Amino acid sequence: MVASLSQASAMHLSFRLMAPLGLGVGLFISACSPAPDPVNPNDWAVYGGNTDNTHYTTLDQITPENIGQLEVAWTYDTGDAFEGSEMQANPIVIDGILYAATPKLDVFALNAATGEEIWRFDPTPDATNSPRFRHRGVVVTGDRVLFNYRNRLIALDRLTGQPILSFGVNGEVDLREGLGRPIEGLSVSASTPGVVFEDLLIMGSSVPESLPSAPGDIRAYDINTGALRWSFHTIPHPGEFGYDTWPEDAWKVVGGANAWSGITLDVKNEIAFASTGSASFDFYGANREGDNLFANTILALNARTGERIWHFQGLRHDLWDRDFPSPPSLITVQRDGKPVDAIAQVTKTGHVFVLERLTGEPLFPIEEVAMPGPTLPGEWTAPTQPFPVLPPAVARQTLTIDDLTQRTPEAHASALATFHAYSTDGAWATPDTTGIILYPGTDGGGEWGGPAFDPETGLLYVNSNEQGWLLKLVVPSDESVYAAQCSSCHGKDRKGSGLGPSLEGVFERKNRDEIVAQIREGNGLMPAFASVLRRGEIEAIVDYLETGIDASKAKIGSTPFDLPYRLSVIDIFQDHEGYPGNMTPWGTLNAIDLNEGTIRWSIPFGVYPELAAQGMTNTGTDNYGGGIVTQNGLFIIAATTYDETIRAFNKLTGEVLWEAPLPASGNATPSTYMVDGKQYIVIAAGGGKNGAPSGGTYVAFALPGN
Repeated sequence: MVASLSQASAMHLSFRLMAPLGLGVGLFISACSPAPDPVNPNDWAVYGGNTDNTHYTTLDQITPENIGQLEVAWTYDTGDAFEGSEMQANPIVIDGILYAATPKLDVFALNAATGEEIWRFDPTPDATNSPRFRHRGVVVTGDRVLFNYRNRLIALDRLTGQPILSFGVNGEVDLREGLGRPIEGLSVSASTPGVVFEDLLIMGSSVPESLPSAPGDIRAYDINTGALRWSFHTIPHPGEFGYDTWPEDAWKVVGGANAWSGITLDVKNEIAFASTGSASFDFYGANREGDNLFANTILALNARTGERIWHFQGLRHDLWDRDFPSPPSLITVQRDGKPVDAIAQVTKTGHVFVLERLTGEPLFPIEEVAMPGPTLPGEWTAPTQPFPVLPPAVARQTLTIDDLTQRTPEAHASALATFHAYSTDGAWATPDTTGIILYPGTDGGGEWGGPAFDPETGLLYVNSNEQGWLLKLVVPSDESVYAAQCSSCHGKDRKGSGLGPSLEGVFERKNRDEIVAQIREGNGLMPAFASVLRRGEIEAIVDYLETGIDASKAKIGSTPFDLPYRLSVIDIFQDHEGYPGNMTPWGTLNAIDLNEGTIRWSIPFGVYPELAAQGMTNTGTDNYGGGIVTQNGLFIIAATTYDETIRAFNKLTGEVLWEAPLPASGNATPSTYMVDGKQYIVIAAGGGKNGAPSGGTYVAFALPGN
């Protein structure tokens, strides 16, 4: 069914109503229903389970004693997975209705007890391709569902899935507007849903990591009208605090410093917490000399006005893409026998900063560690960086010859050759044209799923990646951009090769915007080039595909976005068979005691099925997505990339109590909820990470009976 819309918006919006709302649930929501109660323990009402972002639940029907009896209650196949797609949504469940998104970014509502589809909305019904785009969920508030598709913030009626045309312009807001720069050429989206404070939707954004890039302003929109109510400049403008930590005109040119991982809300104290990413361009910063506030920063903002209350910068002048991977968790810890409200912030290096919530003062000592100087001309580095003394990092911090894989002699030899080809002069060597091995890599340590916190024990649960990444910069040459980046797969004459298809006639199959999007974001086996190529370089490739005239040349200094170095290599450090080049474990699950600053337990997390069949069962794997912790003793998580499994652990010991297969890897955070007296656990099984098979199925588990 296509909604009745204005002629201008009918091309972009469609929905379908599949079943009566509340069928089989015993509930019916009126069109004028009040805002859902975010503390109703039967619901999973916000991203991360609660506004504290602790992934914690008091639901107790599923216990350590009976979890082995769990069975599949229902599945929902989205039907639109494609090679290379991912599905990372943390489902929202309110009043027996589940809301989430598909790999193609359709938004849907399901009967949460049966998995029956109620409605489904397609933001791009006329699209001819399915771009690879990560999306972690929706916001449900009052009578509406708010979600993002690229630069579009869209409001849907919660009952029907129809666009609410009074929101913004014909039901949507353009996130490129209000940033103080021309919207033409800006790329702004939001992969993580925002939070609702009173009548405000507070949200961060996703922007390119190369130049040109949009600034990462944190913004609050009126949930009823879509009007922009406040904006915090993460790259300060003249006269604003932190402006002197950048060059004079950086606010006009530099991008990034964006809260891409989401926002945490302290409702009682009316504080919005955000943790920002690195400035763009990530790996060479000669055009942004200085500490670069508020990049790589924990921010405490007045939720009503956006005014800064306090900040803590965890990494100055980032050159390694080691931005904060998730928003803070609001916790309460014990100090001298008394409770102290605090925040816990995980990092890509596997550290945890624990700060007093109202002031930002550290609750464990933080030391300043001397850093190496720059290696490339024009670069600037911060002389020291802050590291928490406690708790210990959950990821190893160095990579030496003794740390290389011993899986087989051939694997060791392969890793050793790469190790010698790239510099390994410490974890904080600055990027150069020879290449360095980042360890921990750009995917953590901690990752975007974020930790779970148990207020009963003070334990913080962190799943951690343990892989190095290769990083190399290159000086742009006179070689055409197509020849440098595309010819090895698609042929110098565009006629294809054994690695990639012919691109002749591509404009007969796709329009220019679709081609640009595919180059930027990747599709299937094709990697994303957003962090490798500037927009002008992408446009040069598209010009060549359209005209056949290969006249583009890389230019340095022709615009403020043209730097003397660009990214050449960013990839996982692997052996000749595609396994990590360092010793196991390649992924871990950790319980950190935030009262004492100690690690309670740490175990390898995940397996490679083919290696497990050979007896290598404790390798661990890379893992994406978070877990949930229950009051009655469970920690439940999927996340592992290759074994397509969801598991439950004894939260005090790390003992595996239950595991079940999934149709694809669950690189997402599960949700748990209660409907008609029955508790469910649901996970998005989307796969697609690092070459794993893609999927598009939501799987819900429950105890038998009832």
